[in-house]
Amino acid sequence: MLEILNLTKTYGKYKAANDVNFTVEDGEIGILLGPNGAGKSTVIKSIAGLLRYKGKILIRGMEAKSLEAKKIFAYVPELPAMYEALTVKEHIEFIINAYHVPVSEEDIQKLFERFELTDKQDKLGSELSKGMMQKVSICCALIIRPKVILLDEPMVGLDPAAIKELKQVVMELKEMGATILISTHMLEMVKDLWDVMFVMDKGHIIASYKKSDVKEEDLEELFFHVTDNEKEEEK
Repeated sequence: MLEILNLTKTYGKYKAANDVNFTVEDGEIGILLGPNGAGKSTVIKSIAGLLRYKGKILIRGMEAKSLEAKKIFAYVPELPAMYEALTVKEHIEFIINAYHVPVSEEDIQKLFERFELTDKQDKLGSELSKGMMQKVSICCALIIRPKVILLDEPMVGLDPAAIKELKQVVMELKEMGATILISTHMLEMVKDLWDVMFVMDKGHIIASYKKSDVKEEDLEELFFHVTDNEKEEEK
């Protein structure tokens, strides 16, 4: 479970995230949806421990900043960062050693095969395209078998085959009881993935939905209905 309680992040007088509250249960896929500049990445980076904030963030009941929480948590950033002097496989091995997780060579190769990295595993970080770096970043997150995983705009830069594979992996994690939170502005990419959706704009959660409640309603129509109403109220 991932719980966000009264999360506020300010830059001077500007509130990038303003009293944000939401919960994603175990075995659920949560979507944090909103236009660019809505505050989604601020929330994601706060959960990931990259920003200081006011409020509380709990990962399976543990403070997100605690070592115990970090052991079961993985984060795929919007802009992947690679060590230029490490190969693709060395990145994976670095993560395995850092988290002290038992992973076989077979497990590593299966993951490479899923994301078409088998013939790229000896390439250096400096030799990879953004799409390839994104795939490596996803593999680094998945190899520790996280209980809670955050993905910030994970499908940007991926080819169609990788997008399909990532969606399948997300569904597998859900079936294993993991908590998944995906931040995106790309409705089309997540319309078949979500259980709960939180619409964010101007630092606020302006609406939330459960898939079980809205049934067959179109995700795009829900999003534009609530964001259009928000604009009307501002006039």
